[in-house]
Parts: sequence; structure tokens; C-alpha cells
Amino acid sequence: MSSDPASDASPPGTHISLDAKGLRALAHPVRVEMLTLLRKHGPSTATRIGERLGINSGAASYHLRQLAAAGFVAEDTGRGNARERWWRSLHDRTVLRDPELARQEPEAVLAYLQSVVTSHNLHVQQTLAQAMAMPPAWQEVIDMSNWRLRLTPEQTLSMRSELADVITRYQHAESDDERAEPVTLLTYVLPGPEES
Repeated sequence: MSSDPASDASPPGTHISLDAKGLRALAHPVRVEMLTLLRKHGPSTATRIGERLGINSGAASYHLRQLAAAGFVAEDTGRGNARERWWRSLHDRTVLRDPELARQEPEAVLAYLQSVVTSHNLHVQQTLAQAMAMPPAWQEVIDMSNWRLRLTPEQTLSMRSELADVITRYQHAESDDERAEPVTLLTYVLPGPEES
């Protein structure tokens, strides 16, 4: 149903499948953002994460402890000192693929997915705000398309699988070209009736 993007700062190729406890932990936009930051930039402290998200370090510490209790992050004991706790992500992706969980916890699934969309929207807004300062070659690759298709559930799953194969191929084709930069690809498959 949903997964968030992989990143270079977490162990490569690791993911966590959401259970009810994890779902509830990520049903808060701040926690989704925290996890994204740790995956994208690597280990950090509550103070630094709080500064990036515009919340105080006490609130950041609370949310990090909730993420730790659900198995998303852990204290990075190789860093910091007695006054400063560092945290790291334990996985590079979060996956929600359990239809039974979605039936049992519809409100929590909706809250989680809304948190993911909020995080994605923030990323898009930040990119657009920086777009005019990017080199022209990078400005030209920005694309926000909306395709309307008429498919069966089976065709939709097949399409999603084919897209995942293409994305995986590019994930494993690490470029040593000095022009290479991190690129975020956001996808949504949104079945539903056409609006009248």
C-alpha cells in the first residue's frame, strides 16, 4: 500500500513491514519527518532534529523515544556523550503491504498515509522553492505528471511491479559521474472513480 523512499544513510536494502504498533507510531507527521531525516542524513541528536523541524528538543526526544519503542530507530551509542544522545534509523524503508492490518486499523492506516503525504508535500515544496537556484540541467529534469488510466486491479498491480523493477534497476546503477546528485522519486497509485 505504501512505502517511503530508500536513502543512503540507513543500512542498504533493509526495510521494516508495519505492524499495528508501528502504524500507530508513524500516525504522526513529525515522526514520519524525523524518520525521513535520519534515513536521508544519518544519525543525529534530538536537538538538531528539533531545530530542522521547528520543535523544541524535549518534543523531539519524546517522538524519538516513540520511534525507538516501535523499532524504527535506536540510540547510536558510538556517538555523543553523557549529555548528548544520538539516534539512527534501523531501516532504509517502511513498507505497508498487509491488507488485514488495513482492515483491522483503518483509522491508523489513514493517519499514517496522511502523514506520508504531508511529508511528501513538504519535500515537493522545498524542492520547488530551490528550483530556480539549481543548475539548468537539474531544473529541466523536474517533472510532476498526472496520468489518468483505466485499469483492472490486476493490471494496476502489474504496472506497479514493472515501475518498481525500473526504479530498482536505477537504485543499483550507482553513478560515479561527478554530476550525480540524490534524486527523489515519489509515486502514487490512486484508484477511484473519476470526479464528475
